[in-house]
Amino acid sequence: MPIWTQHGDGRTVEPGAVVKPHERLGWPATIAIGAQHVVAMFGATFLVPLLTGFPVSTTLLFSGIGTLLFLLLTGNRLPSYLGSSFAFIAPILALGPGGGKALETGEQISQALLGVFVAGVLLAGIGLLVQATGTGWIEKLMPPVVSGAIVALIGLNLAPVAWTNFQQDALLGGITLAACILFAVFFRGFLGRISIFLGVVVGYVVAALMGRVKWDGVADAAWVGLPQFHLPAFGDAHAWAMLPMFLPVILVLIAENVGHVRGVATMTGDPSINKHTGRALIADGLATTIAGLGGGSGTTTYGENIGVMAATRVYSTAAYWVAGIVAILLAFSPKVGAVIFAMPAGLLGGVTTALYGLIGVIGIKIWVDNQVDFSRPVNQYTVAVAFVIAIAGFTMNLGTLSFGAIVLGTVAALVIYHLGNAIARARKTGADDGGPIVPIGPLGGDPENVG
Repeated sequence: MPIWTQHGDGRTVEPGAVVKPHERLGWPATIAIGAQHVVAMFGATFLVPLLTGFPVSTTLLFSGIGTLLFLLLTGNRLPSYLGSSFAFIAPILALGPGGGKALETGEQISQALLGVFVAGVLLAGIGLLVQATGTGWIEKLMPPVVSGAIVALIGLNLAPVAWTNFQQDALLGGITLAACILFAVFFRGFLGRISIFLGVVVGYVVAALMGRVKWDGVADAAWVGLPQFHLPAFGDAHAWAMLPMFLPVILVLIAENVGHVRGVATMTGDPSINKHTGRALIADGLATTIAGLGGGSGTTTYGENIGVMAATRVYSTAAYWVAGIVAILLAFSPKVGAVIFAMPAGLLGGVTTALYGLIGVIGIKIWVDNQVDFSRPVNQYTVAVAFVIAIAGFTMNLGTLSFGAIVLGTVAALVIYHLGNAIARARKTGADDGGPIVPIGPLGGDPENVG
């Protein structure tokens, strides 16, 4: 029996129909759609190593491997691309030279990889728990007012990083930012969903014409070669002390995976897909763990690729096998990584001004979609305190342990919300359960971009 059954004539999707995960179009069409998924994931996936200093080729390799692993562990019934998670950027940069600069040494990368590795192990463990108990406890732990705050504060905490890069070349940054906005506003469907990627392309071309791109590394890079691997710093006390910085990331990854599964189940009209939630968390956890062992960034399900599926109505996992294989092949071209690393700081400042802001907007949209009641003081303070902590960059040092703004903001949101509601229940004034957790993604938050 074949893995996929052919949908219709293999060339078209009938009006009102969808190509379900266990189906596929003909292979030429499937390969073409897989190529679209590569384009959709590429803009966000390569930005994470570019911003953090991780090897680009290695990150692409483990995103491709992680995608194939995800498809296998979910029984080839849950379409998803596992790209680089933006939630890891802030804790990784905290291990760098400071000022929002990328990691500069192999030692710093190894320290960061310990956090990626541990986050992956914990996420896989949570996946096993969900597989055994269901997702009800997650919804109670992170209702929309809390999950929205956690997602938004990660983007807002990164705002100074965008400014650090932007001010190095304000003209180039402004052109890149304007291109991202114009592509998002003027184009609909697939092109609109990859506006960040297209903005980067425009910024890169302009930078090249202005002579701002340093081509030396590109010329010297080989067309074919092995990615650069690093091992996590298991014996580094400083790396272990910084682990709390990575814990809030796990909450974001949980929300993204749960939302992704529910989004696919809704769009395909197949509620049985929801039973794969635990497996999705296990798979993403293992993919992140493997990436941490070899030098890649942590992974997550991608909203950009959900957008491609919504536009094409093709949810076939076959297209994701194509995308994963292509990503692995690209990883063995150092020339690709060199081209990406040649991007000037001003360009990065422009694109991250939009990107980090969009992460914040995703959190806000969670509140809007779930009609969070901000007339309630507990909801007001849950968000207000978490946001100021994130934007101001609060830190706390306890001995050798260092807690950054994302950790403190996350803890504040959880404690204020649950303690406030506990007091309200004790006084018999009622408490808002916040509703169910909702789909979120690394770049988008519209109903068609729910990864």
